[in-house]
Amino acid sequence: MNAVQETRNRKTVNIALVIYDHMLATSVSLPVEMLRAGEAIALRENKQNAKLSIELIAEVNQPVSTRSLIKLMPETDIDHAQKPDFAFIPSLWRNPRPIIKKHPKTIAWLNSIWQQGATLIGGGTGVCFLAESGVLDHHPATTHWHYVKQFQRDYPKVMLKPDFFITQSERIYCAASLNALADIVVHLIEQIYGRATAQQVELNFSHEIRKPYEEQRYLEGSADRHPDELISQIQFWMSKNLPSTMSLEEVAQQFGLSSRSFTRRFKAATGMRANQHWQQLRIHAAKELLTSSNLSILDISLLVGYQDQGHLAQLFKRQTGHTPKDYRSMVRKKLFSQE
Repeated sequence: MNAVQETRNRKTVNIALVIYDHMLATSVSLPVEMLRAGEAIALRENKQNAKLSIELIAEVNQPVSTRSLIKLMPETDIDHAQKPDFAFIPSLWRNPRPIIKKHPKTIAWLNSIWQQGATLIGGGTGVCFLAESGVLDHHPATTHWHYVKQFQRDYPKVMLKPDFFITQSERIYCAASLNALADIVVHLIEQIYGRATAQQVELNFSHEIRKPYEEQRYLEGSADRHPDELISQIQFWMSKNLPSTMSLEEVAQQFGLSSRSFTRRFKAATGMRANQHWQQLRIHAAKELLTSSNLSILDISLLVGYQDQGHLAQLFKRQTGHTPKDYRSMVRKKLFSQE
């Protein structure tokens, strides 16, 4: 049983949100609201789905001051907290060093729960807590752009990836911004409750469509960052030639590969079949055009490589759970005139 199946089979999923002075309240409130929305949607569909047990945790059980002037009261302290399946570490306002120095117990606790199997999610400068605990040594991470140089000096053992808004390494996620954190939360909701629930949460909380989680993150050991340069060139060509009517066999010949060799190398490098990859690229492009243009669905079908509008609609609904017309209506509201 893999980690995703194990999470979905649990009756209760424990989630901890670490809080401390000078944190950004939204980096705690937004994940909680999104997670609760996912739970409500999932339980409405199936009352046997897992329930969430969410705790605000601090080193000392007393109110925490945030930059928004909102005081948060932890439900328990670190010594009495439940063992979490997921733990969120929120972003700090300005220089994180002074706050980190005041929380050695939190840092030790993060290392301990990670060793016991918890998944850690750091937001912005909150990633410094993870780096300080040592769990990020020799693993990729990202952080708020303003503190990149300081982070590199303070944590030279961490493989900082400042060009990425999201990094994923084993059971550690890092987000460089609040929007990136929201995308990670959508991804985690999918792990707990499945794609359909995650898509509904995303549509409710983010009417603008950003790049999917998988396209944004740096994933340690990921197959989509593979060493096969020729397959990488073909992937790039695919992304720039979505309307092409060439068959995959013709694409392979264009790059000097036999159909059999192309099929084998593409699957070995990326973990998926070439037709699946091209289909994903086309559906993602269709989503962006449905959101940002007034083009007809037929025109969009042609632009992303489908001569038959019905074929696009069938594939689109299979991947997103919605028809192209319904999807456009939900994400755009009244930003553009209706068809």
